[in-house]
Amino acid sequence: LKNVFSVSGCCFSSVFPRSSIDRVSLHFTRGVARMSYGSVNGTAMRKRGANASTPGSPDSENNQPFVPPQRPGIWEKLRRIFFTQPTDVVYEGLDYEETECEIEMQPKRLRGRTDAIAKGIWRWVLMFVIGVLTAVVGFLVDFGVVHLSNAKFSLLGTSINDCVQNDCLVWSYLKWVLLDVGLVTVAAVMVNFMEPIAAGSGIPEVKCYLNGIKMPHVVRLSTLLTKVSGVIFSVSGGLTIGKEGPMIHSGAVVAAGVSQGKSTSIPFLNTGFLQTFRNDVEKRDFVSAGAAAGVAAAFGAPIGGVLFSLEEGSSFWSQPLTWRIFFCSMTSSFTLNILLSGLREGVWGELSNPGLLNFGRFDNMPYSLDELPLFVLLGVLGGLLGALFNHINLKLTHFRSKFLGANKIARLVEAMLIAALTTSVAFTLMFAVDECLPYDEQPESNPLQFLCPDHQFSSMASLVFNTPEACIKSLFHASADAYSVPVLITFFLCYFVLACITYGVTVPSGLFVPCLLCGAAFGRLFGIAFAWYPAGDVEPGKYALIGAAAFLGGVVRMTISLTVIIIEATGNVTYGLPIMLSLILAKWVGDSFNEGLYDMHIEFKHIPLLHWEPPSAVKWKLQAHQLMQREIHCINLDNKVSEIYAMLNSTKHSAFPVVLMQRTRRRKHAYDQPATLCGMVLRTQLIMILKNRAFADTPGGECRNLTVTEFREAYPRWPTIQDVTVDEADMNRYVNVRHYINPSPFVLYEISSLNKIFSLFRTMGLRHLPIINYSNQIVGIVTRKDLAKIHDIGDDIVANPTEIRPTTYLLPQNFVTEEGDEEGDEEDEQFSM
Repeated sequence: LKNVFSVSGCCFSSVFPRSSIDRVSLHFTRGVARMSYGSVNGTAMRKRGANASTPGSPDSENNQPFVPPQRPGIWEKLRRIFFTQPTDVVYEGLDYEETECEIEMQPKRLRGRTDAIAKGIWRWVLMFVIGVLTAVVGFLVDFGVVHLSNAKFSLLGTSINDCVQNDCLVWSYLKWVLLDVGLVTVAAVMVNFMEPIAAGSGIPEVKCYLNGIKMPHVVRLSTLLTKVSGVIFSVSGGLTIGKEGPMIHSGAVVAAGVSQGKSTSIPFLNTGFLQTFRNDVEKRDFVSAGAAAGVAAAFGAPIGGVLFSLEEGSSFWSQPLTWRIFFCSMTSSFTLNILLSGLREGVWGELSNPGLLNFGRFDNMPYSLDELPLFVLLGVLGGLLGALFNHINLKLTHFRSKFLGANKIARLVEAMLIAALTTSVAFTLMFAVDECLPYDEQPESNPLQFLCPDHQFSSMASLVFNTPEACIKSLFHASADAYSVPVLITFFLCYFVLACITYGVTVPSGLFVPCLLCGAAFGRLFGIAFAWYPAGDVEPGKYALIGAAAFLGGVVRMTISLTVIIIEATGNVTYGLPIMLSLILAKWVGDSFNEGLYDMHIEFKHIPLLHWEPPSAVKWKLQAHQLMQREIHCINLDNKVSEIYAMLNSTKHSAFPVVLMQRTRRRKHAYDQPATLCGMVLRTQLIMILKNRAFADTPGGECRNLTVTEFREAYPRWPTIQDVTVDEADMNRYVNVRHYINPSPFVLYEISSLNKIFSLFRTMGLRHLPIINYSNQIVGIVTRKDLAKIHDIGDDIVANPTEIRPTTYLLPQNFVTEEGDEEGDEEDEQFSM
């Protein structure tokens, strides 16, 4: 554990690589996740002339030269495109702290009341546009899925009915398999070879983004195109997935693009009047609105969308933001209602389809207080089944990671095999369960006669030979004798297993609908089993609804937002109490075994997500001086260009404290006397200064100051230090950071509790927090990385306190040492304003 806190250079980097396993590894006590930190995290690299190395690393002993990262060659690019993805995924933090540097504050001071009103109006206009475009995306998804599925089922239904008479069902089976495998292959090819992050529902990625983590490619236009097109083909291909979950990710991408007014994929699209929204804080608020609009479009639940964004996403919230997000959600639901009414009912403006998934009316299914114990029991069973689902899926995820890895071809073949397996299971179930019902018992479309007599349809075929949304509505509203116990048991077990296997395949896929369908089948079975209950007429449909809510709550562990979403989807507020009871109990029971599925996948990917609260056992026991990193990379107010360039090439830190040092002595390449904190400067700002050659000829001399417009034009694709080339003539010039430093960063004293540190990070979206003493001298840095691992090693820190090391300071001149300097102590100059 001592090595964890003494890893050089890990002072406040928000970069979390997964590839440098040969360095120092943190093995989480849960035995699942592993986070590795190596020299790429900013280990001090000291350059002497032409050589540079990392102190304490094998390279430093051999005095190997520092070699900048090389761009991949043509063969490496082809290998990545057609075979594997890079394994060194880097998760960086987002700067949700609003800086008050001079270049930012000067335009703000010049703004008047008119400018503030205009900006407010533009916020509302953008919210309206985001809601409308999210609804249009949902309409396109539904249009594609409905027409592709209807064409497939019409073709297969005709083939199956003909082959029943002609004894050629094997050909119908092969047609079914080929159609489903072909559709799923299209979706898998798009994800594997275009945007791998489009796989899955995208909810964990959006959740991480709103939590303050920069997920690569998560809100790009190519991701949206891949997600929308892929979900149409994968849902139409018969996989046990839904199209509602990806709508949340799609809404977030729409919001991110619209709010910025430009796209790097479309160079000519660049609206200058939206530059004021080009920063992480504004973008986060719009992404929150987009996620809420996605929920509203998926379930017709605008209030549930707002609560979802609040409960699962944003760490920062305000009353004006709540109103704007609610307006965006209402716009999305209303627009989609108009579009779907025209598509499904043929009457534009009827407003009878508020969302992609509609549970139907439950007005004719009242319940009594005597049934509450059954709802409670159903909630407990839903929590147990959800915990089992999560456990199995996590084991399968480990299996995929171990044997498939990032091999694109293997992932593509896996998707094709699972599509063939799903179709084979569905075809087998229709043969295994030959229960028949008259046509007047079937409320949904695509009834299949199969082996049944004339004027009857196969009960099992109505579940497997249909879209998942139609199956859910059928389980909710079909008559009590529509589905027998053998049909429900067989369908629930098979669909449960298929849903576990399918979630994790590299296709766009939603988790909500499979969980709702599994829970509805189990709940209906539960209602039939308790038909003897003395509460009176036990209607299986209402138990299917409560079972669907309980199972979904047991998997994703959502409470408030999920309750409101289901109530809005049913259109009956009287079911609020049983739904709330079942969801709360499902969460409590499930949490006693494992975490929610989204959180488990986030942890599996080693993403440094901050929980809502620190561990209760150590929140008051740990203090800042026990958590902070004591080796600090900092800069002066004036620094040589060569020194800044070498430091940025040698570290990956996102920000650097600007310090004022007293006369001291440097020992072993670092300074050990306290330095007064002047503020913080971002890495992106330093790189922009180098790229635009905003240098001074002398320390504190005049230089060109970059404008806010130049920074906003570069956002969000900031240049990297590898993109910067510094002329030899500029190496001895100076970088003046006075106009770029944030002079009022959030700081805490070294005796501050973990609870206070965690609250600041969680509510203000911080990426790093300087720790000072009572003399305003910086003594350490706490980063998101330090807090992300506290849930796993917090108890060990309290039980086994480590030796407190003195704080050391690495300045830019530590990275470039002129020839002739000695390794021993040497007197340094005094740095002043």
